[in-house]
Amino acid sequence: MIDVLVSGIGGYLVGSVPVALLVARAHGVDPREAGDRNPGFWNVKELLGPRRAVPVFAGDLAKGTVAGLAGLAVSGWHVAGLGVPAGASVPAVYAAVAGAMVGHAWPAFAGFRGGRSVLAFAGGMAVICPPAFLLALLALAVVTAVTRSFATGARVGVFALPVLQAPFTPVAQVAATGALMCLIGLRFAQAALAARRRRPGRERAG
Repeated sequence: MIDVLVSGIGGYLVGSVPVALLVARAHGVDPREAGDRNPGFWNVKELLGPRRAVPVFAGDLAKGTVAGLAGLAVSGWHVAGLGVPAGASVPAVYAAVAGAMVGHAWPAFAGFRGGRSVLAFAGGMAVICPPAFLLALLALAVVTAVTRSFATGARVGVFALPVLQAPFTPVAQVAATGALMCLIGLRFAQAALAARRRRPGRERAG
């Protein structure tokens, strides 16, 4: 339990680093007040262009990976075949990645106004199930090439992760991955509600 607690707290602190906010502010923009007001990669990409958003993509992805690796190290680095966490490391790694996602969504270092945690989740999956992560990257590349849309490829890659994980881990771990994805769904729902409240008609009605 101590390993899980330490991993979760450490993951939260890693996830709280506001990469998108720091990058955007370096270019004179606050992503929480412009575009779709989401301090994450996609909004920064729209505001500053793809090249300037690359550090955000890499940084947000790294949050989940670094947190997951920290959880693995804290719990004794128990892994099975293909580098998949096993035994006591499983709950610690999941706690660390969950912490990183919560930190990204509600960052302690940025007024608890964060993003949707998609990239933090994807980066965490590189530790939770490395083979599934690699297959997701392949799916992203193929779908992007076919559709000529990186956004479509990214969605397919991310949401295919639990399915791709299934051959490599027990069902309970696949379910835990699904639980992590519920946080992403929650953040999208919150963003949709916030956007509705900002509509001019609603503002006049209020």
